[in-house]
Order: sequence, then structure tokens, then C-alpha cells
Amino acid sequence: MTILLDKNTKVLIQGLGRDGSFQAIKSIEYGTSVVSCVHPNRKDKFFQEKIPFFGSVKEAVEKTGANAGVIYVPAPFAMDAIIEQIDADLDVCVCITEGIPIHDMMMIKNYIKNKKTKLIGPNCPGIISPKLNLKMGIIPGNICNPGNIGIVSRSGTLTYEAIAQISEIGMGQSSCVGIGGDPIHGLSYVDVLKMFEEDSETKAIVLIGEIGGTKEQSAAEYISNNVDKPVIFTIAGSTAPLGKRMGHAGAVINGKMGLASEKILALKKAGAYHAEDPSKIGETIKQIL
Repeated sequence: MTILLDKNTKVLIQGLGRDGSFQAIKSIEYGTSVVSCVHPNRKDKFFQEKIPFFGSVKEAVEKTGANAGVIYVPAPFAMDAIIEQIDADLDVCVCITEGIPIHDMMMIKNYIKNKKTKLIGPNCPGIISPKLNLKMGIIPGNICNPGNIGIVSRSGTLTYEAIAQISEIGMGQSSCVGIGGDPIHGLSYVDVLKMFEEDSETKAIVLIGEIGGTKEQSAAEYISNNVDKPVIFTIAGSTAPLGKRMGHAGAVINGKMGLASEKILALKKAGAYHAEDPSKIGETIKQIL
């Protein structure tokens, strides 16, 4: 099995501008079952001459059986798009959009409680399952190989780096999940670690963290008490100065707990294996497995 996605996953896409259209085509070429697109002004038209547009997520679900959605809409409209997918009871909602206001995400975080939908992101690269040739988001499929290493990361580009290194050493990935770099987002490290621990096809886990917040410390506590599989980790931003945002909205050190050194210490104490530099992820995996 894989996590979050399976052979029955049918994807709808919201936000078919230049970037959304490009990524939608890449997903289709990879093998993803994209069954519908949603745009209020393109109803009764077709994407790539074969995938129907609908005026709402609800209609797309009713007409095509879509059970997962990807969002590429601009930040001012992303909250409404996410809520629309939650209300349609989609299994998975992946929001790629960057720059969603924190207040909007606070409302979504409260709204999604006790709902069926699992939110990945926002400001994330999405998810890919190489064995299924299925991806939702912007992770390049050409660097992936089917395998048994699970990846969970706050950083998109470091997700790609980890994937490439794993493929280069002759191994592959079970699933790769980018949870997003914003301070408030959907699935957490702990949520994904739990899924990987329960997934029979995942034999080891790569966790990629970065400065800011205490999400990595929460992951360390969970690993210590609940994860038996080997966890390899790296933390980006060890040389970042206090108070300076480093790329992501959540990557800023505002207190001691946000330091890379504190995160590294917590994860080491939990029994995770430290790749001291992101370029050494593959090397560290080879030493352990």
C-alpha cells in the first residue's frame, strides 16, 4: 500500500492558469487520473480537449467521482477553494498556493476539524507515489523510483534533493509528502510519520526540517514513543541569523526552540539518524540500511 493515495484516486484540479495548466499536464503525463477541472467561467469546456470543466467542486464530484483535489488558485481565493473541497468530502486536498494570509489558514484549521478531508499544504510541493505513477502537485516524476523510503518535508526543493539522492543510490520512494513551509498548515510531521509507520511498504523515513517553530521537536517526541522504523533527518538553516526569515513564512527563528541546533538535539535524542548536510541524505541512508 501507499499513504493517502491509491489506485482508486481520481483527481480534480482548481486553478488552471499558466502554472496550474503546466503542472496539470505533467501530472497527466505521469499517469495521474485527472478526471475533472473546476473554474466558474469555463463550465462545459474541456482541458486538453478531454477533461471536462465544471462550475463547482460539488458538481465535479457528482459527475466524475473525483475524490481528491489540487489547488493552484491565487492566494486571495485559496481559502474559499479549500473550504469548497472540504465541503465536497474529498479524501485529500493538496494546496500548492503560497502567500495565503495567516488569518485565512487559522479559519481553515478550525473549519477542517472533524472533517473527512486531509489537507496537505498550503505552500507545498504536494505528494507523489511512484509505484502508482500518481502525483498531486509539482514534485517532478522523472527523478522518482518506486521503492520503500518515505519522505516528509517542509521544503519543496529539499524534497526533490532527497528524492534524487535516493534514486541515485539505487533505491526508491514509497511516498513523498511536502507538508508546506507556512506557520499554519494541514497535515503535520506527526500525521505523516504515523502513516509511514503503519505502511507496510515503507521501510525507512526521511524527515527534512528547517528553522522556525517547534514542529520538529513534536516529531522527535512522536518518533521516540511511536516509531520503530529508522528515521533519517536533516535540518536546513543552521547558519541562519535570529529574526531573519529564510524563504518560507515559517522559517524564522524567534526563540531558542526555533534554532536548528535545538531541533537536531531533539531528533538525535529520539534515536533518529542525522544527515549533517542535505547533500548527505543518500550517503546516510546507505550507511544505515
